[in-house]
Amino acid sequence: MGVPSLAPPPPLSSMRDVISAALREDLAYGDLTSTLLIPPTLSARAEIIAKGRMIVAGVAVARHVFHAVDPSLDFTTHTDDGTMVHPSTPILTIRGKAQSLLQAERVALNFLQRLSGISTLTRQFCEAVRDYPVAIVDTRKTTPGLRALEKWAVRLGGGHNHRFSLHDGILIKDNHLIVLAAQRMNLTQACLRARQQAPHGLRICVEVETVAQVQQALKGKADVLLLDNMPPAQVRRAIGIIQGQALVEVSGGMNLSNVRDMAKAGPDFISIGALTHSAPSMDLSMKIVALRAKKRPQKRKSKT
Repeated sequence: MGVPSLAPPPPLSSMRDVISAALREDLAYGDLTSTLLIPPTLSARAEIIAKGRMIVAGVAVARHVFHAVDPSLDFTTHTDDGTMVHPSTPILTIRGKAQSLLQAERVALNFLQRLSGISTLTRQFCEAVRDYPVAIVDTRKTTPGLRALEKWAVRLGGGHNHRFSLHDGILIKDNHLIVLAAQRMNLTQACLRARQQAPHGLRICVEVETVAQVQQALKGKADVLLLDNMPPAQVRRAIGIIQGQALVEVSGGMNLSNVRDMAKAGPDFISIGALTHSAPSMDLSMKIVALRAKKRPQKRKSKT
């Protein structure tokens, strides 16, 4: 198994809301099957197992799911978040009421499968560009309500986080420029105004699509130029013009087949929406491996 990433999970407060929402979807009216068929006195031991090669992400979340269903459940964690595992690797063992295990199973697996898919895809992108001094960065193209968890999974896979929200940084994009142009403000003026009014130390990033816009952004003293949908040859040309006056980020159409060629062009960052919006879910399963019925107290024979 690989060495786990040191990326800490999101605060418990941010996990509680999304876990509660997920459990309400599944358990708002109870678990009819388990309630009708499984005795409440039956205890069990279950194991969650990886069924493929992956970077595990979401163990911390899965534990909170099970505890939200039943605080009396007991855990043994075999694999830490951020660890590379192979098929048949045990991830988590849970012990307690069989009904509780069955009620939490799907929600816990949904989080594990989704987050592990993001961390695994991120690691694949990082491996593809490991020979170049470039950072793989996510975007805000996340599942509504899951941003904190999905961006955590990106970090577990070795990637970096872009803005978490619209308040985290200034990113002047094409639609901003369209609105500003209607007010007779060009790209250079937009950068200068952002610099004048932004909080101290905050980077000004501007999205550019042409060499002319690169020159205008440099004139406006932008900190980061986001070269959008430029092929590697055009990126190299733009970097030659920039000459270290700003950091260079590239985005648009990135996949595992072309990201290495883009890294060769020399950007500082490659931002990839696919890390979160197109990651395939990993295959994990939970199996009940032992059952134990609670013993009923024996009646004492009365003395006659």
